[in-house]
Amino acid sequence: MTGSVSTGPATTAITPVVVKKFGGSSVADVDRIRAVADHVVATHRGGKRVVVVVSAMGKTTDELVRLAARAATMPDRREMDMLLTAGERISMALLAMAIRDRGVPATSLTGSQSGIITNDRQGNAEVVEVRPYRVEDALEAGHVVIVAGFQGVSYRREVTTLGRGGSDTTAVALAAALGAEACEIYSDVDGVYSADPRVVVSAQRLAELDHDQMLDLARAGARVLAADAVAYARAKKIALFVRAADGRPGETLVRRDAPGLQPVLCGVGMREDAWLWRFDITADAELRLDGLLDGAQPSVVLHSRVSADGASRHVLLFARAPGDKDGDAHRQLAAKIDGLVGEEGRDGHTLVTAVLRGTRADGAARRVFESIARTHSAAATIVHGRCCSALIPGESADEFGRVVHDALLGEAQ
Repeated sequence: MTGSVSTGPATTAITPVVVKKFGGSSVADVDRIRAVADHVVATHRGGKRVVVVVSAMGKTTDELVRLAARAATMPDRREMDMLLTAGERISMALLAMAIRDRGVPATSLTGSQSGIITNDRQGNAEVVEVRPYRVEDALEAGHVVIVAGFQGVSYRREVTTLGRGGSDTTAVALAAALGAEACEIYSDVDGVYSADPRVVVSAQRLAELDHDQMLDLARAGARVLAADAVAYARAKKIALFVRAADGRPGETLVRRDAPGLQPVLCGVGMREDAWLWRFDITADAELRLDGLLDGAQPSVVLHSRVSADGASRHVLLFARAPGDKDGDAHRQLAAKIDGLVGEEGRDGHTLVTAVLRGTRADGAARRVFESIARTHSAAATIVHGRCCSALIPGESADEFGRVVHDALLGEAQ
């Protein structure tokens, strides 16, 4: 009698998913969209399941904002979200067409179709849940999936936008929901640098950062990654690869664990239109202040309060958010805060921040920073966490940033 052994159902390896995000400069025209299509098709044919998140083409979002300003003096936030999400839909459809033209099946999906569920804050919504059922179905059918970044849908079924840099957040959220092996962020730079190379010629590309370091750099003014996306990646333990869309070698890896031996300085960032307030206000005025600051968190660098004798002593550091190009809304909000607290902010200053690595050498680095700040007529110097910040007159900010960068980059741990 011949026996048999049952080994159970056959198992097959699951093809890994990779999420790739391409910024507006990477899809600025049809030629660049076709180049992205070549890159995506090569990855697909290399055996990966590919999800692509795209921003609006070039300056499309800025142009739509200008159109809205011409159509209405105070455009409604809901209608602005309906308008602005059109830019990413154009990019996703064109890229899907280009990929299909190369013989690879592709499906484009809006943020809502992809299951990006947000709260109902129009203009600056937060991702609260991802239900990527249609993305998974398309991947299972062998398609490349192209998702419109920067957008989602609220529980009230309203179209929402995720704020500046929201396509980064879309990519990270999808990578987490899909269990992707990588989340790759492509733009016109080949990684994160220790300072803006256009300002600091000695800036160096950073090979590795941990999430906390990258988050501090993003909040300090580095514009390669959006702070909300980095915070989401930290919470979900997603590694990020920052690369150049044109295929230049080099990258920055942002991951959970801190890299090994590194200089004391992560980098130097700058944010324009910075104000610092120190004030006492009543409990009633404090509620009004909280209302003003709600939804303006990218602008709030530091806000501390100590309550005593029925009043609150506040320190508020406020600067234009990275990626906010014109800053009009930021300045209007600052003027309202001025009116509420009864004291003027420090107009015309740039917030220059050195992000340190949290080593034992940080004490010496802080003293170096403060010494340089004094020689550059800093209006104030603030130490918050691993960050040292100074309010510097706008005309001196670039020079101050260069001096701080070069003084601290070579500091040993």
